[in-house]
Amino acid sequence: MKLKQLEGLLGTLQQFSHPKIELEQYPTGPHIASRLLYTAENTYGDISGKIVADFGCGCGTLGLASALLDAEQVIGIDIDPQSLEIASENAVDLELEMDFMQCDINNLRWRDHLVDTVVMNPPFGTRRKGSDIEFLAKALKVASCAVYSLHKTTTRDLRYDVPQLYKFHKKKEVDIAVDLWRFVPNANQAL
Repeated sequence: MKLKQLEGLLGTLQQFSHPKIELEQYPTGPHIASRLLYTAENTYGDISGKIVADFGCGCGTLGLASALLDAEQVIGIDIDPQSLEIASENAVDLELEMDFMQCDINNLRWRDHLVDTVVMNPPFGTRRKGSDIEFLAKALKVASCAVYSLHKTTTRDLRYDVPQLYKFHKKKEVDIAVDLWRFVPNANQAL
């Protein structure tokens, strides 16, 4: 699948109508999501034929992009039942298979590299310090191939569009600088 086609399909997805600030719910836009997954597949081969987990899947954008890129199985995990409902509707709309699990990442009992690849846009930790690191630590315990994660920064060129979602937002849209990190778990090291 070509990058522009992937971005176009992701642009049709339903997003949060009532995002929850305490969960730092922001939609992962089609531009950044398509590039993240396109890079994971076309540079590293970490998606096609792999078991992929989307941690904090929200509306399912990263997981559904993985399914569009021929992941063998995709599992979306989120604590919020409304997010999982939207993600499920998005999967139906795109006629894609994706499994869903309602679970707090901190309570996820997976271990021993049960999935090949984890993709995620975790909470940046602006509401609850360290929440991004909790997601990352769990992802490194369960992924055997790679973990792809977006993290807030102020010194890089990659930008994440944050639309005006909450009452305290003063601008219609803000670009937040983010880093896309690819981590390769060490299967021989106990985490």
